[in-house]
Amino acid sequence: MSEVKVILKDGSVKQYPAGISLLEVAKSLNQKLGKHALLAVVNGKNEDLTEKLEQDAKVEFIVPDSKEGLHAIRHTASHVMAQAIQHLFPDVKFAIGPAIENGFYYDLDSEHVFTPEDLRAIEKEMAKIVKQNIPLVRSELSRTAALEKFEAEGEKYKVELINDLPKDAIISIYSQGDFTDLCAGPHCPSTGRVKAFKLMSIAGAYWRGSEKNKMLQRIYGTAFASKEELEAYLHMLEEAEKRDHRKLGKELEIFTMQDEGPGFPFFLPNGIIIKNELINYWREVHRRYGYVEISTPMILNRALWERSGHWDHYKENMYFTKIDDEDYAIKPMNCPGGMLVYKTQPHSYKELPIRAGELGLVHRHELSGALHGLFRVRCFTQDDAHIFMMPSQIRSEIKNVIRLFDEVYATFGLSYHAELSTRPENSMGDDATWELATQGLKDALDDLHMNYVINEGDGAFYGPKIDFHLKDSIGRTWQCGTIQLDMQLPERFDLTYTGEDGLKHRPVMIHRVVYGSIERFIGILIENYAGAFPLWLAPKQVVVMPITDKQQAYAKEVYDKLFAAGYRVSLDNRSEKIGYKIREAQVQKVPYMLILGEKEATEGTIAVRHRGEGDIGTMKLDAFTARLQEEVKSKK
Repeated sequence: MSEVKVILKDGSVKQYPAGISLLEVAKSLNQKLGKHALLAVVNGKNEDLTEKLEQDAKVEFIVPDSKEGLHAIRHTASHVMAQAIQHLFPDVKFAIGPAIENGFYYDLDSEHVFTPEDLRAIEKEMAKIVKQNIPLVRSELSRTAALEKFEAEGEKYKVELINDLPKDAIISIYSQGDFTDLCAGPHCPSTGRVKAFKLMSIAGAYWRGSEKNKMLQRIYGTAFASKEELEAYLHMLEEAEKRDHRKLGKELEIFTMQDEGPGFPFFLPNGIIIKNELINYWREVHRRYGYVEISTPMILNRALWERSGHWDHYKENMYFTKIDDEDYAIKPMNCPGGMLVYKTQPHSYKELPIRAGELGLVHRHELSGALHGLFRVRCFTQDDAHIFMMPSQIRSEIKNVIRLFDEVYATFGLSYHAELSTRPENSMGDDATWELATQGLKDALDDLHMNYVINEGDGAFYGPKIDFHLKDSIGRTWQCGTIQLDMQLPERFDLTYTGEDGLKHRPVMIHRVVYGSIERFIGILIENYAGAFPLWLAPKQVVVMPITDKQQAYAKEVYDKLFAAGYRVSLDNRSEKIGYKIREAQVQKVPYMLILGEKEATEGTIAVRHRGEGDIGTMKLDAFTARLQEEVKSKK
C-alpha cells in the first residue's frame, strides 16, 4: 500500500496510508484534536475532515476557538437552520445562507410571513437536529445532474446560481439527513458541532441585492463555540441597545432624520457642537503633522469621473445632474478633485511630500433598506487626506500617518488592531510597483513594532492598504481609519514631479482617513460614551442651578463669567426643586452642575457636582474654571 507524507504546522512529518481521511489523521495525532477539529487546511486550502489524502501535503487543523473555526460553525449553523425550516415550513424555497461577520443568515422565499414566534419554534427544531449529530456529507454533481435535482425540487434560486457558475466549476452539495443544499463548503463534520446558537431577527432582502428582484425574507442568527461566548455576546448586544445612537441622538437632541430626506442627517445645535469640536481637533492635529487643507467642488463634470474610473466602476452609487446640457456628478469621494489641485502647478522633489487634507461632503446612493442612523447615510463628511510623495518616502510617511492615528484614537480612548491587505487578483499595475508599495507598508508597521494581520488579496484594485479596526468600550470593533497606496490615479491624471535628476517622475499617492466619516464617527462616539461625552466634546458642559429665587442674581453672575470664558454653560433658573433640576441634568448627561444656595451666594463660592463622581465639594469659581481649562486641554 502506498503512503503519503503529512507535514504538520510544527514542521514534523508523519506517514499514513494513502486514502486516509483528514479526521483519521487528527485522531491519530491527539484524541482531543480528533474530537474538536472542525476543518483542515491542506496546502493552504480549507477542506472538510472527510476529505482523503492521496498525496503528500501540508496539513493544519482548525479548532473552534479560531476565526476559521467560528466561520465553519456559523456556516454549518445556517444549514441546520435551513433543515429546521424545511421540517416546519416545507413550502419554503431557499436562496443563499452564508456565514457572516457576527453570525449567519438564510434568505427565504415563502408565502408564510415569519414572526418572532416562528424563530423560537425553528430554534427548538435546530436543537433536535444538533442533538442527533447528523454527519454532513459532501458530494459532487455534474451540471446536468445538479440542474435536474434542483429543478425537480422547485428550488429556482439554486437553479439560477448553478446556471451562473463558470462552465468548469465544480458543483458540490452537502447532505445532512433529509436535507441537501447547494454549497461549496467546507463544513463541520456533523451538526453536533453547532453547540451554541440563537436566531436573532427577521428582515427583508432583495434577491442578489437588486431592487429589480423579488423581496425575500432573511432570518439572521448567530453561533459561537461555547454557550459562555454566546451569552457574553448577547449581553454585549443588550448593552449596545441601551447605547443605540439613534435613540440617544434623539434624546440628547444631537441629530434627527426626516422623511423629507431619508439617509440625509439633520444635525441639531447639540450635534453641530460635537461635529465642530471634532473638526477643530482634526485641524489642530493635522496642522502639527504638516498638512495643508484644501476644498474641492461638490459637483464636477462627467469627463472627470470617466478619467478617474468612477463613471465605469461606481456609477450605481452616484447622483447626477445636468448643467448647460452637460452631464455632471455629485462627488462620492474627494480624490479626483485632489488630483486636480495637485495639477494646478508644477512640483519639485524638494516640495514632497505634499500632505493635503480635505473635509469634503460626499454623497453616495445607498438602498433604503441599508440606511442605519449615522452609520449608513447618503451624505457624509469624509476627512480625506492625499499625500503625494517619492517612492523613497513611503516608509516614513506611513509611519507619520500611523503616529497621527495613534494620537487621535488615544484621545477618544479607542484601541485598535491593524490589518494589511495585499494585491487582489483583479488589480492594476506591474508586479514591481506592487511589491515596493506592499513592502513599504510592512516596513512601516514593523518599524513601529505593531502587531497586524495580513489579508492576502484583499487590497484595493489600485494598491495595498492598512485598515484600522477600533475597539469601543463594550468590545465592538469599527473599521474607521485606512491608509491606501494608489498607483492608478497618479497615472490616470498624469501627475508628475521634477526629480533631482531634472526629469519627470510619477509620485506615489496615499489616500487616508482617520475618522472615516465624521457623521459615522459621531455615531460611534455616542455609543462608546453612552451619550456621556467628555467635557471638551459635551454640547452642554456646565449647568448653573440656583436653589431658590434669592440666588438668581448670583447664579446669573456665575453664568456670565463662565460664558465669557468660552464655556458651554446654561442657567436653569426655573422654579423647580433642586433635586428635579439635578436629575434632569443627569439625564442630559451634563458633565458639571453648579448648585448655588444661600451659603454659596454669601461666601462667593460654588457647590460642584460631577456627572460621574457626584458631589465634589465647594470651591471658588476661579478654581473651578482652572479645573475646566485643564480638563478641556487634556481632552479627558
